[in-house]
Amino acid sequence: MGWLQRIFGLEKPQNARVNPPSQQVQPSPSTTTSIPPERLGLNGEYDQSGLAKRVALAFDEDSQLGDIDTLWVAQTGTTVVLKGRVPSQDILNKMVAVARSVHGATAVKTDEVTVT
Repeated sequence: MGWLQRIFGLEKPQNARVNPPSQQVQPSPSTTTSIPPERLGLNGEYDQSGLAKRVALAFDEDSQLGDIDTLWVAQTGTTVVLKGRVPSQDILNKMVAVARSVHGATAVKTDEVTVT
């Protein structure tokens, strides 16, 4: 089971991208606004948990990061939050680097991660 499936209950959508182009949102007929990067979904649509889902997708796409079922991905605004346990500091460092590479991530919080 991959990261997206385990954390969000989602199969990878066919056109899902870690860094999709932003779609325009029309809150009213006279205005158009861009979706904030941390709210971009897997296909460029608005998604409240878009950043966390795209980080999970990035973890799924990295062959060095198998699904570590003791770690969870969340977000608080533009900060990616990792919680749980990982088997080594090297894996955690790799995950932080991958998470930081996702458009919209300004920080990665790991103070709730234990290396076992």
